[in-house]
Amino acid sequence: MSKPSLPQETMGPEEHRSLWEDALRRLRSNPGAMLGLALLVIIITLTLLAPWITRYDPIEIVSSERLQPPGPRYWLGTDAFGRDMLTRILYGGRISLSVGIISVTIAALLGVTSGMLAGYFGGWTDTLIMRLVDLTLAFPGILLALFIIAVLGPSLYNAMIAVGIAASPTYARVTRGMVLQIKATTYVEAAVATGAPPQRILLRHILPNILGAIIVIATLGVASAIIAGAALSFLGLGAKPPTPEWGLILSEGRSYLRHAPWITTFPGLAIMLAVLSINLLGDGLRDALEPRSQR
Repeated sequence: MSKPSLPQETMGPEEHRSLWEDALRRLRSNPGAMLGLALLVIIITLTLLAPWITRYDPIEIVSSERLQPPGPRYWLGTDAFGRDMLTRILYGGRISLSVGIISVTIAALLGVTSGMLAGYFGGWTDTLIMRLVDLTLAFPGILLALFIIAVLGPSLYNAMIAVGIAASPTYARVTRGMVLQIKATTYVEAAVATGAPPQRILLRHILPNILGAIIVIATLGVASAIIAGAALSFLGLGAKPPTPEWGLILSEGRSYLRHAPWITTFPGLAIMLAVLSINLLGDGLRDALEPRSQR
């Protein structure tokens, strides 16, 4: 991802509004982004309307209906416990999407805050924060998440925390780099010379000018967080049975790949469509908010 263009002078409310209006116009003209947005809206709508779409309980065991293939009664079939797969996938979407959003929120809060502090104050603050960031980046993200889960204990909420912490170094590094460039601009130097407190400079002059890039990273990060959360649940370190979470549903269907492939096929497709829609939207946001990055 290329670095966002940086302003050379402070922008007032009207300039910011104009920039966001231009970005929205570019986003609307991007067919890929609109396709991703439409898919994402459909997925979110279906998960929210799950109680009205299906009449089955996502966790109720019905032994007499186990391993029913897709048909008129059970559109996506049933699992080894007789639970309707469509119901479990719809309710599971709520959990998987929540994992992605909450994990990215944690990552952004930790990473952006530490990156802004490191870039603005420099010195030992920068050294301490960035050495911690370098240490965490030395480990693959999923391995770091596994270590955090081992410390906190396996659960869905701890999986969200683990994925968020593992992703935060990326936000810290990107934020620090942008803050270092913006800190050298004349309007920030003028604000410092007038005696403005650091928190005002960071929140009023610096944060608005890096927000676009953070939104792009966060949007694309939701897709990665969904995959990471599903992977942890697949390994038994996230959601616990009978929770209808996409990664856990995939895990439960491993033993029935030959006789009931629909148990793993449909949640896998759900993950693929959700991640695809978010990535398409994220690419469109990148082109809209960072037009100079387009080739």
